[in-house]
This record gives sequence, structure tokens and C-alpha cells, in this order.
Amino acid sequence: MITPAFELTQDPDFLTVKIRVPYARASEFDIYFEGEDFKFYAKPYFLRQLTLPGRIVEDGREKASYNTDEGTFTIQLPKEVPGQYFEGLDMLTSLLAPKKSRSAKPLVEEIAASAELCEENEEEFDWEMEQIPYEESTPPLQHPYGFGNLRSGVFQRLQDELSDVIDIKDPDQTPAEERRRKRLAAEAAKFDPDHYLADFFEDEAIKRLLKYKPWWIDAHKKMTALQRKSHQEHDSPAFVVFSEEEREQMRKFTNKSYLLDKMSCRHVYLGLIDILLAYCYEICVNEGDKNVESSWNIRKLSATLCWLENFSSIHDVLVSFGRRVLCYPLYRHFELVIRALNDTVMILQLGKAAVLKCLLDIHKIFMESDPAYILNDLFITDYCIWIQKVKSKKLAALCESLQKTTLSKSHMGLELEELEAAAVLVQEEEKALKAAGTVSKQQLLCSESETSDSEESSSTSSSETEGSDSDEQESSTSEDGEINSFQATLQEERTAPLIDCNGLRQGTNTSVMEVSDGKSKVSFQSTTPPGKLVEELEMQIHSALRLSEQPEGLATAGCISQEQEENPVPEPDRFSEDAAGKGNFLEVSPKANPLLFFCSTNEDED
Repeated sequence: MITPAFELTQDPDFLTVKIRVPYARASEFDIYFEGEDFKFYAKPYFLRQLTLPGRIVEDGREKASYNTDEGTFTIQLPKEVPGQYFEGLDMLTSLLAPKKSRSAKPLVEEIAASAELCEENEEEFDWEMEQIPYEESTPPLQHPYGFGNLRSGVFQRLQDELSDVIDIKDPDQTPAEERRRKRLAAEAAKFDPDHYLADFFEDEAIKRLLKYKPWWIDAHKKMTALQRKSHQEHDSPAFVVFSEEEREQMRKFTNKSYLLDKMSCRHVYLGLIDILLAYCYEICVNEGDKNVESSWNIRKLSATLCWLENFSSIHDVLVSFGRRVLCYPLYRHFELVIRALNDTVMILQLGKAAVLKCLLDIHKIFMESDPAYILNDLFITDYCIWIQKVKSKKLAALCESLQKTTLSKSHMGLELEELEAAAVLVQEEEKALKAAGTVSKQQLLCSESETSDSEESSSTSSSETEGSDSDEQESSTSEDGEINSFQATLQEERTAPLIDCNGLRQGTNTSVMEVSDGKSKVSFQSTTPPGKLVEELEMQIHSALRLSEQPEGLATAGCISQEQEENPVPEPDRFSEDAAGKGNFLEVSPKANPLLFFCSTNEDED
């Protein structure tokens, strides 16, 4: 038989049960209801028993209909007391539980009270026990953990697989006090002041995340508005809607009853707050979108999940969560801690339906994460079953206590206020130094500008003087103003007096005339490649050396050069031949010979 998918709704007079039975034979179905019991059968679907939170009655007003397109039965059942509100219709796991097993207390009393029943079942009980292997060498564990501290030995068997799930090593042999001491030491070592101050001063991303509104904010506003109108408090099934996937999750849970003492029950309630805080932070920083880091964020920020912590007060829960937010995740800002606290209060005020919806989401996140699925078996699945049976008054009292608890930065024990004050002082000093540097830089620029102005004025006057001199030099050297490197050498040497063929010094005007006569030829030669110029100079140097060896020829060469200056003739061949066919060595080329300027005398003789 298959347990069908179903959901329950209500109005003041009727309880409506909608059952989905696709491919069932609609002509053959049975419905049974009386008091708090409801049963349904349509082959192959069998809803064995629903234990309702209120009484229904058969008085002729009941109705049933079948939708062939959707394959659903819709059954309306009259309430015994019109206007009565049935609480917990969304808690499907609890409704599916048999009536006798809704509480563990009657079972314990029944077994203890009937000695005859114990004797009848003694052999069967012993036979059942024989099927469990007995390990004599394994000592009993003294440090349990998990939901209500009902588990032990899990991590001892699966240490390799679960080493990445929790931070504590060997939890089965570690007392609760030592777990807490190691957790605080790990948080203090992990805290990074630079990361915290960076998020504190550069908080643009934090402000953007704080603007996100999850689903419970709108639901809480609607509930608050309704309570103001009706002046009464009740659960919020109209504001918290479960999806079909979430209903399927609840149907897969196996109903359980939990025997918790007062201390264990306190640990369960405080652990619930710790898990919800971590979940609210995850939803806020990722803006409702799940990613690969969602599982890590939830279990890392919850000391209940990560360190198997058992808290003793709500304030300890808040301090632990705040410290872990400032030490581990990407965004480490105290405003995110306060935001998660406010969101948790809203969820608790919405009632156990909202709490269950959040727990189901956590269960799904852990189920999709390979190493974290074990946390569902240790905590989340039990929380999902347990919360459906919690009285709304206890949840409201827990929410009220959480609202009254205050949390500040000084409670974190990380010297946050001192860090912020020191950082502010450093910023002010940097601003002051920067302002002083700006002023000094401006003064330096002003002084430099004044100096540059004076230098520009002096350079302008000097450049004008130099410009007049250069103009004179250019006019005396070349008419078109083109001066190459070779001409520059000639200009530097133009004031040097020349030595005539008789050894007497010629005037400056003569040298200028020689330079001017050779102007066109020098400028023409400057257009030739540098290599040819060097070769020509080398040839002229060798000619000069030969001239120095022939004193008579030197005088003749000097006379000939003077005659050429007075009567310029077209450029002949460099060497002419006489009648005998020998070259005349003393015949000078009409090109200006720069070696004539190499004689140096003192300028004061001029």
C-alpha cells in the first residue's frame, strides 16, 4: 500500500482534506472519520490513520468530490465545535503518528505497570536482543552529543568521513567543558583584526546585503497586522505555506517520541536558536540563493553543529554566534549579527510552522552536501519531527526571552571597540598628514613657479642677445643659414689668424673670405655620406703632411691660393699634367682646404 500525498485546510465550520491519488479507481474508495480519527482507502493508496488536532462529526454536512484531471479527492468534514481553530494542520509527520505513540509516557507506564505483559514478551524481547552484536571490549562512552544528547560513538566509527564536518577532534572522548575551551581558543586564534576593520570601514557590500528581505519579513508584517485587528494571538498557517517538496520531506520522516529531561530539553531549545541564527545569516549574505558554500556557512557559524556545544543560556548562544560571524565567513560585520538575531525573533514569532519550514530548508541543504548529510541524522531530522509537537506557548516564551537578551560588541571578548577607536585615530592622523603635505606641496609649487618665472625672464634676455650674435654669425658664414657639423668647426676657427706663405699673419677678414668662398663647396660636401667625408679629410691630412715636407712648394701653394681668391675659376681637375706627363704636385684643388685654419695663434694679436 502507498501512503498518498495529502494536505489539510480549515475554515470556521469545516476541515478540508485534499488527497492526491492518481490512477486510482474512483468508484472504489472508503472514508472513515470519527472524533479525532480519519482514514482513507482507494486501491493502491491507503491513509491508515490521521490523528486530528480537533474533533469532527458526521451530521450530514460532509461532502466529497473527485477531480479526474488532477486525480485528487477533496473531502469536507464538519467541526464538532463550529469556529474552533485546529492547531498544527501543517505538521504532517505528527498527524500521521498513531494516537497511542504520540507520547512516550504511556508506553513506559504500560510496560512497567503490567508484569504479565512483560512475561509474555520476555522471550521475544530476548530474541530481539540476540540479533544485535555485542562488543565487550568497547567501553561505554561518557560524552554524548546530538539532538538531546541522545547519540554517541558516531564519530568514533566514522572519523575519516566526518573529519571535515566538525572542528573538534575525537568528540566521543572530549568532555563538554573541554569542547568549549577549545572552541574559544580556536576563535581567538582565527580572529583577524585587519579583515574585521576592512569590513567595518568599507561596508558598501554589507549595506547592500542588509537591504535584502526574506520571505518571513512579509509574513511577519501580515501576521502583525492581523493580530492588531483581531487582538488575539494564534498560529500562522495562512502566512507560512509549505511547498509540495516540503510536504514530501515531512511524509518521509519516521515519527518518533523523545524522552528528554529538563536539562536536555533546555539544550534542545537553545540549540534551535543557534541553528536558526546561522541559517538567517546564510540567507541574508546570499540573498536567498543557495550555493556550494551554504552548507559550510550554516554548520561553521553554529557551535551546536560544528563543536557539538551544549549552551546554558541564550546570552551564551548569541555571544558564540557573534564571535563566529566575526572570525570565519567572508562578510564579518557586527550588523550582520544583529540582523540574524532580528530575523530569528521574527521566525519564532511566526510560530512552529515557520520554524519547521526553515529546518526543512536546512535539511535539504545538508542532504545535497556530501560531508554534511550526517548532521541531518544527528540534529536536523530530529528537530523537524520534534518541533511539530512543541507547544506554541513554549515557543512564544523562548521568543520573548530572546527579545529581552541584549548583545553588544563588548560581549564578544575580541576588543572590537578598542580596535575601531585605534583605527579611527590612525585615519585622522593620516588625513592630517595628507592635508599638511598638500599645503606644503602647494607652497613648493608656488615658489617653483616664481623661480621659473624669474629664470624665464633672464633666459629670454640672454636668448635675445645670443640670437643677435648668432644672426651675425650666420650672415657671415652662410647666406641660407644651413650649418652642418663641419661648418660649425669652421665657425669656431674663423677668428683664428692665418699664416701666409711668407710666415706673416693675415687679417681676420681674409679668413672670413676664405670661409665664405668655400661655403658652397662645404655645404655640398655635407650632403655626402659621413664615410666619404672622413675619407676626404684623411686624404687632405696626408696632402698637408706632404706639404710640410716641401717648404718651397708650400710658398707656391700659398700664392696660388691667393690668386684663386682674387680670380675664381671653374673647378679643374685635381691634378694636371705638364708637357713631360708628370703630375704637378703643387697645384691646389679649388675646394677650401680646412687644414689652412689649423694654425693657432693668440686672439689678442689681432
